[in-house]
Amino acid sequence: MGMIGTVSRRIFGVRDRVLPGPVAPGDVLAEAADLRVRLGGAEVLKGVDVRARAGEVLALVGPNGAGKSTLLAALAADLPADGGTVTVCGRPAPDWPARELALRRAVLPQSATLSFPFPVEDVVRMGRAPWAGTRREDCDDRIVREAMAATEVGAFAARPFSALSGGERARVALARVLAQRTPLLLLDEPTAALDLRHQELVLRVCRQRAAAGDAVVVVLHDLGLAAAYADRAVVLDGGLVAADGAPGDVFEDKLLSDVYRQPIEVFPHPRTGAPLIAPLRDAR
Repeated sequence: MGMIGTVSRRIFGVRDRVLPGPVAPGDVLAEAADLRVRLGGAEVLKGVDVRARAGEVLALVGPNGAGKSTLLAALAADLPADGGTVTVCGRPAPDWPARELALRRAVLPQSATLSFPFPVEDVVRMGRAPWAGTRREDCDDRIVREAMAATEVGAFAARPFSALSGGERARVALARVLAQRTPLLLLDEPTAALDLRHQELVLRVCRQRAAAGDAVVVVLHDLGLAAAYADRAVVLDGGLVAADGAPGDVFEDKLLSDVYRQPIEVFPHPRTGAPLIAPLRDAR
């Protein structure tokens, strides 16, 4: 079984658990209703309504401090609500036991750190820990290989995680999330440490998971990536939802200029028609 399998059994147990059932396109897999969250005495989210649906990539965008990561953590049931409600797969977030929740949602934090120099393949295999002792454990090897191939980390599978570059670590962390094989994926700035090619790779993976029926919620700073790959975008500003809809509908000059406190122009791509977003700069 190996060390990771042994550890996962100790953490999650070997008792039979209720495995996630099938989901249909459009099913709401995570929802915040009038969500309010306070951190350090400040109200970070001030009554937010958001739904993440199966088969959809939902981008959370907005300036620094808008509440994007806080909202993602609340949808993951990692951060308690001070008001309003959060549901995951139709059940109030606080009611999920950790071992059951881990079968239904996978979370990619902003930074990936490990205290021990695990090989890359073992790090990815950690994503299979929630399935230890279930009938789906037999698929572990195949799923780990597929996750590593999707993120292009197989070439350094034997290298210690601690020896990788920041971008390589980010892709390994994403592979771990993919290996978890949950219907809800919550990704916090997965492209922040990546070069142009791998930014595109990660967003293509997001689209592929949505096409396969998952709900994907991704925090992005790059509005161009959100416009190109997201089915829907929620624009946050000061802990409130400033807009919610298809990027082509909500990415509009005045709204974005107001939210980012920076003149922004939006124009259609000459070939695809997708919105292109750029700061408005003085001509030189």
